[in-house]
Amino acid sequence: MSSGKAHQTYVSRRELLGTMGTGLGLLALPELVDAAANPLAVKAPHYQPSAKHIIHVYLNGGPSQIDTWDYKPELNKRGGQALPFRNLATERETGVALASPFKFKQYGNSGLWCSEIFDKTASAHADKICVIKSMYANTPNHEQSMRLMNTGDERQSRPSYGSWLTYGLGTENQNLPGYVAMCPGLPVADSSNWRSSFLPGIFQGTYLDTRKVKVDELIANIKNSRLDHDSQRQQLDLLAILNREHQKPRWEDANLEARIQSFELAYRMQMEATDAFDISSETQATQDLYNAGSVHGRQLLIARRLIERGVRVVQCFHGDVQPWDTHGGLDAAMRGLGKQADQPIAALLTDLEQRGLLQETLVICGGEFGRTPAVEIPIGGGNPTGRDHNHHGFTIWLAGGGIKGGYSYGNTDEFGYRAIEKRTHVHDLHATMLHLMGFDHEKLTYRHAGRDFRLTDVAGHVISDIIA
Repeated sequence: MSSGKAHQTYVSRRELLGTMGTGLGLLALPELVDAAANPLAVKAPHYQPSAKHIIHVYLNGGPSQIDTWDYKPELNKRGGQALPFRNLATERETGVALASPFKFKQYGNSGLWCSEIFDKTASAHADKICVIKSMYANTPNHEQSMRLMNTGDERQSRPSYGSWLTYGLGTENQNLPGYVAMCPGLPVADSSNWRSSFLPGIFQGTYLDTRKVKVDELIANIKNSRLDHDSQRQQLDLLAILNREHQKPRWEDANLEARIQSFELAYRMQMEATDAFDISSETQATQDLYNAGSVHGRQLLIARRLIERGVRVVQCFHGDVQPWDTHGGLDAAMRGLGKQADQPIAALLTDLEQRGLLQETLVICGGEFGRTPAVEIPIGGGNPTGRDHNHHGFTIWLAGGGIKGGYSYGNTDEFGYRAIEKRTHVHDLHATMLHLMGFDHEKLTYRHAGRDFRLTDVAGHVISDIIA
């Protein structure tokens, strides 16, 4: 999607002027002008997609795979014994094997294993879910691994996958952003999880602080309390004239165009966003299904309402900072987290299916890494009751949007420490996500600083085995 590549639909002003310099280029001028004037206009992917939307349920902090979806009976047999690894530490010192305190069983016709932590999700949807048990990342640190999961790079200099998809596809609803990120507060690595970086700013995720219950407060300053709609329109028109004059000698600066487009989007969002975020119009049965009185339930219900209205990508971060970071008190912490997350996730899948939206919506659930099978030794002493970070092997699951349901892909070793079978890097997950949304991950590129960048950098392959 860079200059000279196939799938050139968004053009910068520099590219537009270059095209106008040739006679043949003038034949496509109206289309190019429209694309330059509205970067969020609907664009065609490289090929027919399996999915039109993504809802990413992000479990902040690194949920334990061996206490949820990756059943390891050998670990439970060896509880309290030394494990056969030279060094199991990732961030902190670890000790003997820590057996899972949770009950596991097989669910659905497929027989997927899951613990009681996600009993409702597995009971209702095991045969729709594909569990990737062989994920691995690069580092055991939250900030770097969260950026890797959400932007494809551990540094703060790359666009999020949601920004890449909005850049590639635009939005189906011009009165709403193409990409929304919801969190009750901020996750680790904060806005770098949904930033646009060197992509034009209009493709950045719109952040909603879901600690705020009132619809008008979800997006700060979305409504002008002093001016009516017509007065705002006049004000924006004047501002646009001034900005365009300021922009003329700076036509190559994409940030100026992004600022202008952001003002326009904010104006258009005032009515549409209020409606999309207002769950009071949902039936009581639907609100109860999601447990919409809870923050996470409300987030996932809003997510469904957004994709129903054409938003491309919605990220729902479960809890601020890192609640799934269970260094201690694993048993009580996981039970509490499961109580918060399980019912809303099960409800989301049920609701999407009933509305005919699951087949066109890719649902992803997981965190930035997993946990160690060995107990973590507490700093300063004390009773060891938790697990350390583990980037060597963890679990992500997907459903809908062209995914093979009731399927378990890859595996970790017998203790759940390291991915050993069909190892799947985060770049592979991203390549597969782009593929399902209709893109060749090697061709969705953007020219920056003298080179063509892409979400998967110079790596990644599509996991064809998990595609239906």
